[in-house]
Amino acid sequence: MKRVLTIQDISCVGKCSLGVALPIISAAGAEAAVLPTAVLSAHTAFTHVYKRDLSEDMEKIFAAWQMEGITFDCVYTGYLAGGEQIETVSAFLDRQSKSKADSTVFVDPVMGDFGRLYAGFHDTFPEQMARLCARSDVIVPNLTEACALLDAPYREDYTGEQLVELLRCLCSAGAKCAVLTGVSPAGGADKLGILKYDSRDGTVFSYFGEHIRTEHPLHGTGDIFASACVGALAAGMSLDDALALSVEFTARCAACWAKAADRRWYGVDFETALPYYIEHIQAYKDKI
Repeated sequence: MKRVLTIQDISCVGKCSLGVALPIISAAGAEAAVLPTAVLSAHTAFTHVYKRDLSEDMEKIFAAWQMEGITFDCVYTGYLAGGEQIETVSAFLDRQSKSKADSTVFVDPVMGDFGRLYAGFHDTFPEQMARLCARSDVIVPNLTEACALLDAPYREDYTGEQLVELLRCLCSAGAKCAVLTGVSPAGGADKLGILKYDSRDGTVFSYFGEHIRTEHPLHGTGDIFASACVGALAAGMSLDDALALSVEFTARCAACWAKAADRRWYGVDFETALPYYIEHIQAYKDKI
């Protein structure tokens, strides 16, 4: 059984971050370990949010793991509260690489959306995040995050070729594979998916599923997508297959939410869609 460490915040209420990563990665048949970067009373779409930063605790936890000889097959980072946490995670990856060189590093560079950084991030944060992305095997930014990592202008009218060039630039900085999330094919607004560039062989891969349109923003879909991809990789899937399954699963989560009579505005109905994900993970395992 693969052991996956996911490093991100936990919201006590709200379907995002560790609240979705733990069940999804576990559903894929992997052992899910966690390192919370912050504890929030609820995610930041709520009006009143209490937040406790855990930066001081992270290094102590890493040190305790090192004394126990604990290593991980995959390290998956999500929301990091600031540059200090990025440096702490980077130092941990340096130590881990000495004892487990084949560990996969999967970075979801959570920083912003719709052309803006999230509140609380300093202007230098994207540069610090870029250094973490440079040492990763897979990064999964949205368009806002990709532009911020490259200090490129945010536009919504990039052509497909221009988006591939953005991905090439991200890989030239060090990442092995760069995956742009939340993109649609040309003339296909009813579809939503991913575009991937692999620097190791220069290949481009895209996959699009149904674009579920709703009257409210769908909070947490990025975390659901990234967690599903990490779980599928831990199950042994190729990256392309893992990405395709994750796109379909995220769309299924949104569709379940749209049909539910008791919708929670603060997160999509991933629980109802989990059997779909588990079925496809098991079907893959049955073939190998």
